[in-house]
Amino acid sequence: MKILANKEIKNLFLSLSLVFGVTFLLAEVFLWLSYRRLSLLLLILFLLAGGAVWAVCFVYFNRQNQIMEQAILQINAYLDGDRNARIECDNEGELYRLFHSINSLAAVLNAHADNELREKEFLKNTISDISHQLKTPLAALNIYNGLLQDEDIEVSSVKEFAGLSEQELDRIETLVQSLLKITRLDAGAIVLEKNAENVADMMRDIELHFAYRARQEKKEIILSGSDHLSLFCDRDWLNEAIDNIVKNAFDHTESGATIRVAWKELPSGVQIVITDNGWASTQRIYITSSSGFIAAVFPRTSKGLDWAYLWQRQSLKHITAPLRLTAN
Repeated sequence: MKILANKEIKNLFLSLSLVFGVTFLLAEVFLWLSYRRLSLLLLILFLLAGGAVWAVCFVYFNRQNQIMEQAILQINAYLDGDRNARIECDNEGELYRLFHSINSLAAVLNAHADNELREKEFLKNTISDISHQLKTPLAALNIYNGLLQDEDIEVSSVKEFAGLSEQELDRIETLVQSLLKITRLDAGAIVLEKNAENVADMMRDIELHFAYRARQEKKEIILSGSDHLSLFCDRDWLNEAIDNIVKNAFDHTESGATIRVAWKELPSGVQIVITDNGWASTQRIYITSSSGFIAAVFPRTSKGLDWAYLWQRQSLKHITAPLRLTAN
């Protein structure tokens, strides 16, 4: 019998047998000393009582064993790949609390697996988009190089093609540098120094960074939010991530555009919203941090994946905690 394979249950049955046996012997000794006689009826009663207790305990432990066997089957089914396998935990009791915790653990593992799958899909699409973006400047460089090799080319044309080649090289350098930063972040090679930082001060630094470009392009940056709001983060990396968002807003807006950066405190944390009135898609980014969690909504431009969004997605992911991304 499987239930007797459990040493503790086996000892329990032995203990019950010993208790009934000792009690019966003491009763018989009492009868002998008091009445000089032994009782067969008492022996039968003790045997019936002991058998009944044994039967009740056996049925109970056998039922518990069946429940555990069923739980093991469900756990093995989950390990074999059935993500919907769950243990029945509708009843009350410590055992069912354990089953509920196991079901909760399975749900968490499923959520992590879904996140990993989304990360892999995102990485696949990202590599495809990066490859596409690199092809454009490389093709342009090949064309410029072929034209520069023409012996009859004029000096003014040489300068023009050299300038164009430099622009394409800068574009390639930006892509490669961003890719290296993302790789270092994912590899954990960058140590982040997190402190309580004033959000208003960080946003003013970003405004100052783009002040000259805003004057040159006749655009306006408007800041709005509390001067006393703090956020636990790495200031340098968060500034760089938001810099990329604001830069993208400058890149996709015409002269006279307005770029707004607003921040406020919510019950769930701190929210930073960056909007513009540019020609690209929704241009609205939400960064909400609560106990280190960040969520963001990044648009895609009409040109496909914007590298700034890829970079800030990965950087925000490591500045405080995991990040969830959706594209409008």
